[in-house]
Amino acid sequence: MFLKHNPSGDLIEVLDLVQMYDPLSKAVLGRFQAGEEVQEPEEFSKKDLIFPSGEALPRCWRDSQYRVHSK
Repeated sequence: MFLKHNPSGDLIEVLDLVQMYDPLSKAVLGRFQAGEEVQEPEEFSKKDLIFPSGEALPRCWRDSQYRVHSK
């Protein structure tokens, strides 16, 4: 899955999708998709990631209390 790193505007390849969908995980393992060489994996905060279209990540991926907020 590719997401956009909002502060830099670069694409990020998410390496652990389970971590991405887990609302208890505040960060995901990924790597920048910049340049010709494969970049080293690093942790990215979910709050800094958006879809390439500019949409925010779903609340259920970011907030473990998402059901409480929707009432």
